[in-house]
Amino acid sequence: MIRRFVSDYISELKEVLERVPVEGFEQMVELIMDAYEDGRSIFIMGNGGSGSTASHFACDINKGASFGREKRFRVICLNDNVPTMLAYSNDLSYEDVFAEQLKNFLAPGDVVIGISGSGNSENVLRAVGYARDKGARTIGLVGFDGGRLARLVDVPIVVDVNDMQKVEDIHLVITHMVMQVVCKRLCGR
Repeated sequence: MIRRFVSDYISELKEVLERVPVEGFEQMVELIMDAYEDGRSIFIMGNGGSGSTASHFACDINKGASFGREKRFRVICLNDNVPTMLAYSNDLSYEDVFAEQLKNFLAPGDVVIGISGSGNSENVLRAVGYARDKGARTIGLVGFDGGRLARLVDVPIVVDVNDMQKVEDIHLVITHMVMQVVCKRLCGR
């Protein structure tokens, strides 16, 4: 039973990987590189497993793609500051924890990346809506049918599978691919 489960899980992951929207991936890389070239900030956020992916992605770009370079990326993961999130949750609402942080830092032309398996996380939606209103470029990593986030962002990357764990698996693969492409582009200079 376990061997069959493992085989089926890996087979489905392979099928989903074949359907990753390459055009959206390319647009994501371009927006990240534009932010780097222009000295803009990149903000990333998510909840639960998506929050872990957001934090991991910020680390990969801030350290992995920036280490040893004089010019570096400026990436902030909005779900990494737990005291700030708790303060906004307690005093305002959990739905506003990311948008309120953006109000402190966001400038026009910055990039905001929302990660939401369902595409319907209200706190991510509010932050992305705020970012769009303020002239930021927006990217959404989503799963299932993309939810509301896929329709709100400039660049949606929809992982077309109805399984949250597989969505999260592929989101991490996508962020690792972005980091490696960014590193290759920077090394080619």
